[in-house]
Amino acid sequence: MMKAADKFALQFTRIGLFSLQKLLQKLHMSTSTSPTPRDTQTENAIRVLRNVRHFSELHLAIHEALASVAIPYQFAEGQVIFIEGEPANYLYILESGWVKASRMSPEGREQAMLVVKPGEIFGDVALFTDTPYPGTVVALEPTKVWAIGKSDILELIPCYPELALAVIRSLGQRILYYIGLVEDLSLRSVEARLAKTLLKNAEYSDGRLLVRRRKWATFDRMANRLGTVRDVLSRALRSLEEEGLLQIERHTIIILDPEGLARRGDT
Repeated sequence: MMKAADKFALQFTRIGLFSLQKLLQKLHMSTSTSPTPRDTQTENAIRVLRNVRHFSELHLAIHEALASVAIPYQFAEGQVIFIEGEPANYLYILESGWVKASRMSPEGREQAMLVVKPGEIFGDVALFTDTPYPGTVVALEPTKVWAIGKSDILELIPCYPELALAVIRSLGQRILYYIGLVEDLSLRSVEARLAKTLLKNAEYSDGRLLVRRRKWATFDRMANRLGTVRDVLSRALRSLEEEGLLQIERHTIIILDPEGLARRGDT
């Protein structure tokens, strides 16, 4: 049987200095009568990783490796997480709250790039392409995130091919999103873009299909997200309501005809 010290040497040769701390922990555990429980922070990070698309099915050892270098942060509503042009030193995983990524034109006009919800990743494109962050990310409400340093994630990827594939899938999904965004802004009307966005964010509650308006989802922000202005958005909503596709309430939009709204989203 291979001794614990030999196992340590074999694993150290394979994954290098990054995992020294983790391997020392494993060596200690192999000579103990009972395993040392993971600390609360690591457990919380693993729980969050299990809710991330493309990362949820990764082996526990990969979750543990990522959790060991993940740093938790909290941001208040309106607080900037990073600024356009800033060096991309971290990849972020959103645990709770919503954040918005946007770019600002020289004239001061804001264009929303992405609205991120819990269980999603942001900051990854710039990190893996070794470029500055392409937009500014702001917390839309009280937010919790986990940050993984650039050097840490880049050292982990060669050690775990499954992680590399998960990263590729995540980046591929982001590319498809931006292709769709370009198509919507250039080829679809405001009503069609609105219809698609409403269906994407709708959820069933008490047998009804609803889009709940969050505190930060003002008409100005909704218009900015759709690449239009407040007045045009208001007219588009009234038009869809007059067609019997939806019903607008104070804090909720009720989808009355999902199929009809889907057809409007394709026009």
